[in-house]
Amino acid sequence: MRQYFAPRHGGNIFDGKNIIKMKKSSIASLVGAIVVVAGGIWYMTHQGAEPVGAHKPGNGPQGPTTVSIVAPKRQDVPVTLEANGTVTPISTVDLHPQTTSTIAKVHIKEGQFVKSGELMFTLDDRTERANMDKAQAQVERDRAALADYERQYKRALELLEKKFIAQGAVDTLKSQVDSARALLQADVAAARSASVDASYTAIRAPMTGRVGAINVFPGSLVQMTTSLTTVTQLDPITVAFTLPETALSGLMAAQRQGAVPVQVTLDNSSVAINGALSFIDNTVDPVAGVIRVKAQFDNRDTNLWPGQYVNTKLVSHIIKDATVIPQNAIISNTRGTFIYAVDKDQSAKVVNIKRLYAFGENAAVSGLSGDEQVIVDGKQNLRPGGKVRIASADKPADAKADGNKQKG
Repeated sequence: MRQYFAPRHGGNIFDGKNIIKMKKSSIASLVGAIVVVAGGIWYMTHQGAEPVGAHKPGNGPQGPTTVSIVAPKRQDVPVTLEANGTVTPISTVDLHPQTTSTIAKVHIKEGQFVKSGELMFTLDDRTERANMDKAQAQVERDRAALADYERQYKRALELLEKKFIAQGAVDTLKSQVDSARALLQADVAAARSASVDASYTAIRAPMTGRVGAINVFPGSLVQMTTSLTTVTQLDPITVAFTLPETALSGLMAAQRQGAVPVQVTLDNSSVAINGALSFIDNTVDPVAGVIRVKAQFDNRDTNLWPGQYVNTKLVSHIIKDATVIPQNAIISNTRGTFIYAVDKDQSAKVVNIKRLYAFGENAAVSGLSGDEQVIVDGKQNLRPGGKVRIASADKPADAKADGNKQKG
C-alpha cells in the first residue's frame, strides 16, 4: 500500500485515507454553519427582531410636498410673429440706350433724386433727326401724288358721264388713287417710326427714385448692352421676410378683415417704423416649410435702405378668450406636454395640455377647464397621486420643500 507524505503537523504523518476523511469533515462543518445562520435569520424575522439595515422610525414615508399654485386666466392673446427681413425696393430700373450712339450730355449726378419723366441723358441725335426729316418729306410727296390722282379720277368720272372715255380708263385711275393712298399711309407710319427712333436720344427717368452710380460720360460710345445707371424707388419701399407655414391661415384671415400692421426696427435703433402687410406668396416652400411675405412702408425720410437687414414684428391673429398659465408650470417629456394640478384629495394629478402660443413668461394652452389649481413651484418633487400641501403666500414653496428634506 502506497503512503502519501504531508507536512508534519503535531508529529503525525497522514496517508490517503486520512486526507479523504478530513475533506469530508470540512464539508460537513460548512453545511452545518449555513443551516445555523439561516435558522437565526428565520428566528429574528418571525420574532419581530430587525435585521441590519432595516428601516428605523426616523425613516418612515415622506410627508406631503409643499407647492405653490396659480389659477388659469382668461384673456385675448394676440399672436405676435417676429422674423428677420430684408429691405427691398418696389422697383429698380437699369437704364440702357435703345440705339447705338454717343453721349452728348449727362443731366444728372450720382445719388440724385429724380422725378418721373425728368431728362437724364442726351445722345447724339443728328442721324435720327435726318431720318425723321427724310420720312416727313416722303409723306409730303405721297400726299401731293395722291391729290393729283384724285383730281384725275374726278375728271374721268365727268367724262364718263358724257361718254367721252371708256369705263376701263376710269377703273385704272381709281386703282391708282387707292395705291397712292396706301403708299401715303405706309410713309406716315415710317415717319412715326423715325420719330420714335429720334426719341431714344433723350433718356428720361422712368419713375421717381434715386440715381445710382453713373457709368458713362459725355462722348462715351454706348450700345444697347451698355448700362448707363440705375434708378431705385425708395418711397414707398417694402421689406421681405419669411414666416412659418403654420401662420398662413391666420394671416389670410387677418388680411381679409383689413390691413395687417407690421413694425420693423433697425439694429442700431429702437424706434419702430409702421407699415402694413402687402403681399403673401402663392406657394409654400416645401423644403423650409415657410411662406414668403412682404410689407410696405412709407419712406419719406429714407430710414429704410435697400439691402438692409431689419427685425419685423406683426400680429397674425388673436386667440379669443384663451386659457393662460405660467410657462414654468408646463412639463414636456417623452410622454407629452402636461401640468400638475391639485386634486380634490390634495394630491397631484396630471392634466394633459397643448401649448397654443407662448409669450413672455406665460403661454396660452388648451386642455384646461379654467378652474384647476395649477402647480407652479415644487413640481420637481412630485409624482402622480403624491400628496401636496399648498404653500402660504408669505413663504415660497421651494423653501418649505427644502425644510422638509432637511427634517427627513
